[in-house]
Amino acid sequence: MAVGYAAAVHEHDVVIVGAGIAGVSLAYFLAEAGVTDVVLLEREDRLAVHASGRSAATLSRLDANPTLCRLKVLGAPFLAAPPAGFAEHRLLDPIGVVAVFGAATWPAVRETVPALAAIGLEVRVLDPDEAIARVPVLERTAVAGALEVPGDGRIDVHELLSSYLRHARQRGVACRFGVEATRLVVEDRRCRGVETPAGEFRARLVVDAGGAWAGALGRAAGATPIPLQPKRRTLVVFDAPPDLPVAGWPLVHCDEQQLYFLPEGAGVMLSPMDEVDMAPCDPRPSDETIAAAFERMRQVAPRLVPRTVRRRWAGLRTFAPDRVLVVGEDPQLPGFFWLAGQGGCGIETSPIVGQVAADLIVRGWTERFDAALLSPARFAAS
Repeated sequence: MAVGYAAAVHEHDVVIVGAGIAGVSLAYFLAEAGVTDVVLLEREDRLAVHASGRSAATLSRLDANPTLCRLKVLGAPFLAAPPAGFAEHRLLDPIGVVAVFGAATWPAVRETVPALAAIGLEVRVLDPDEAIARVPVLERTAVAGALEVPGDGRIDVHELLSSYLRHARQRGVACRFGVEATRLVVEDRRCRGVETPAGEFRARLVVDAGGAWAGALGRAAGATPIPLQPKRRTLVVFDAPPDLPVAGWPLVHCDEQQLYFLPEGAGVMLSPMDEVDMAPCDPRPSDETIAAAFERMRQVAPRLVPRTVRRRWAGLRTFAPDRVLVVGEDPQLPGFFWLAGQGGCGIETSPIVGQVAADLIVRGWTERFDAALLSPARFAAS
């Protein structure tokens, strides 16, 4: 009797669950290291349906979390100057980032500049006049000082994702769209593969790059109970005033008002920087959240507040409790490898995190970064 397709068993060295930025970057760096018997399983029928395709697509290395800041600094050179032939178009448009601070926070922020320089992040200190000259709509009373990071800016996420995947495929990595991991196969206290409607995919290592669904996948397998929490983030695009050219502006991050904005064509993209806990889903933006953001914008850039919105959308950013990525083999479930908790910085850190994860899978160690800072073992019971 012929065996049906759904009963098929597929053998691979590595199975990666999720073809978002985490999964495809790992596939690329594994292939670069010579590991090509790899399959990416993606529940959707195309790339970038969820978080990777719904971000603001920016590189902003300045981060209050020192671990994330270092990862962004280490990932930036790849985005600014990728390997020859990697991409068909440039990955990074360095429009710059200006982080604006009020009187309550500016003195402490100003003192961090030497420490930032020590990790390779050179910033330019702006006084209020210089910040307003850079972004004329800023309200003087909201600006005690600012930090400018000239090399940061917009990332072409589609180009980055498709380039990672194209090169991985050219080296033999397989990608199966429309194939959902329904259950992990655990035998003798080791993860041995993934069950899907298209059959069973067995491997020596299963990588959980499931984004907002990563925590649920780990819990179902009996891995270390890491409470990964998806949080909604909203973005809107609106027209700028007709007499206000915005094309040359940087991304502007407003610390006290908890929002950022940047040029989007002749218009403006704004995020309220909301973090609303949600179960894994296809989130929708909140009108109340957008309206509250516009009220906060009146404090820092009143001329920009629009009457109508051209486009609005939302995505999920998933965080570990300490807000640092989770990368490494699970200490309780051998054969199960976490690549999760990107928390909104998965795109800009993918060049370094993908390499760190590939090193750990291929060699068991890495010299690129202190992997203990990312390890799932930090959540294991002592």
